[in-house]
Amino acid sequence: MATIVQTATGDVSSVDVDPVTLDIIENALRNARYEMDEVLFRTALSPGIREQHDEFPLIGDAQGRMVVGQFGLSIPALLDRYEGTIGEGDVLLTSDPYACDAAISHANDWLVVLPIFFEGRVVGWASMFGHMSDVGGKTVCSMPADSRTIYEEGVIIPPFKLYDGGRLNEDALRIILNQVRRPDWNRADLNGIVAACRTASRRIQELCARFGVETYLSALDALLERNYQAMKTLLTMVFADGETLSFTDYICDDGVGHGPYELKLSLTRTGEKVLLDFTGSSPQSSGPINYYLNENLARMFFGIYMITVADPQILWNDGFYPLVDVYIPEKTFWKPEFPAALNARNHGVGRIFDLFGGLLGQKNPDLLNAAGFSSSPHFMYSGTYKDGDRAGEWFQLYSIGFGGIPGRPIGDGPDGHSLWPSFVNIPCEYLESYYPLRIELWETVPDTGGAGLHRGGNGVDVAYRFLQPGTIAIHDDRWLTYPWGVNGGDPGARGRKWIDRADGTREVLPSKVHDVPVAPGDVLHFVTWGGGGWGDPLSRDPDLVALEVRRGLVSAEGAERYGVVVRDGAVDGSATDALRERMRAERPGKPPVFNMGPPLAEILANCEAETGLPAPSPPVPA
Repeated sequence: MATIVQTATGDVSSVDVDPVTLDIIENALRNARYEMDEVLFRTALSPGIREQHDEFPLIGDAQGRMVVGQFGLSIPALLDRYEGTIGEGDVLLTSDPYACDAAISHANDWLVVLPIFFEGRVVGWASMFGHMSDVGGKTVCSMPADSRTIYEEGVIIPPFKLYDGGRLNEDALRIILNQVRRPDWNRADLNGIVAACRTASRRIQELCARFGVETYLSALDALLERNYQAMKTLLTMVFADGETLSFTDYICDDGVGHGPYELKLSLTRTGEKVLLDFTGSSPQSSGPINYYLNENLARMFFGIYMITVADPQILWNDGFYPLVDVYIPEKTFWKPEFPAALNARNHGVGRIFDLFGGLLGQKNPDLLNAAGFSSSPHFMYSGTYKDGDRAGEWFQLYSIGFGGIPGRPIGDGPDGHSLWPSFVNIPCEYLESYYPLRIELWETVPDTGGAGLHRGGNGVDVAYRFLQPGTIAIHDDRWLTYPWGVNGGDPGARGRKWIDRADGTREVLPSKVHDVPVAPGDVLHFVTWGGGGWGDPLSRDPDLVALEVRRGLVSAEGAERYGVVVRDGAVDGSATDALRERMRAERPGKPPVFNMGPPLAEILANCEAETGLPAPSPPVPA
């Protein structure tokens, strides 16, 4: 465990904080968190961070508990495993999930943590991690689809002092950067992360100078206690004492031929507390899809659904964690044994949102979302220019794709959007300016969103025409199982990928693959999946369906899933009434809360005929 070196002596007294001061400090923390983002975006070089914002900041209290941020687990997990002293001016860096109890979950994420000192005392912590586009390893972008161990996935940085008393460890950084393909990107991104954390440190020091340490730290305690009390109330309102809820979803395959992987989550309330139990999930994968899940991160996901649904404006934090116990069995998908491969954990990170949505929505189906774009699919393209002014120059692209957000109680799911609210697309102009490719197509795919009273968002088809020879890699999912619909809504469509070769042939690609050669004139179609529908499709406004037909979001044939007949862009009223009456009469009964699509056995039996890809084999313990 880390030893914190402080020159200040004595305890800090707790004081009452008036509501106005508390509100000022709360919003100052929120602003500091967003300032961290902006500092990094303006200094990073990799498109994944600079353009798409694949980074996550955090500001903690003196114990490392998150008071504002997105991932409330980094600091305590790291400090528990770090052996050494930490003093003023020190900056810690790691990328080793196994050395920090999954404070980060794959080696591409570089985590920076620094203490915030004021007058010789630690008053908080600033932390941020960002996804480095390349950290070495056997494939470009360091995410081999067939890796069996973490050793194949690039440089693994143990926790160490990047800065010791404010002095940069140049030798260590030089060794690290010597392992990666774009050291200029990694250096700039890392410098930006450190600068963002130092910016947060200055803002906290300013708050301490303005209000006093006692008031500042007492305000943090008040913010944490507020979330504790909110969760305590919500747990007793939503869950019956002794009741157990369970939900199961899947990861389609692991990149090495096995799948689907069963992901199960159960919840039981006992008194004031709940237990999140991941028992029943598949064993750890021999491929790279394992998601090493820190228990605090599981608590965080739970809190997102519970607290922010009740109060979207609350400054969400770690205060409620003592009310949530977590059990994750060893050697499973969620807690693999070292040195299991981890690079493709993005599918588990996303799918856990569907798990929590399906689990918690059972208590109130009217508040239940369908399954959505629960992943961060990756596309990578690299090579060397063979001709022109840039002949001999290396190029390397890492980007994140978007898909259909689920249908929701409040309305339709957005088309072609990100799972993470802060993520944005890399602009086509940027891609075409900096890389040898052209975007032939970037559009939503009609009918890929599940039909419902509220339609699931459509997936997108991004067509990349390659102008230079190179290799591509893909990490995606939901090509086998369906994004489920709820409350009578239909599942969304599955994702698919293929290359139309310059010679006129077509090659269907698996969802997880790397080192696929491409030539000038080849076109990759990267088609993402749609979100599930919410509610009865036959209750959707026919005029809205016709409008979406005119806009190209729903086809005329697809409109019939809603019982709507559209001719020449307008609703045929009598034909629509007749079709809806017939469809209602043919229903076997009340639709289930969850529409998962065909049974799994049927999906596997029809896999190759429907997808062009062989069915995966059942998972086996790694």
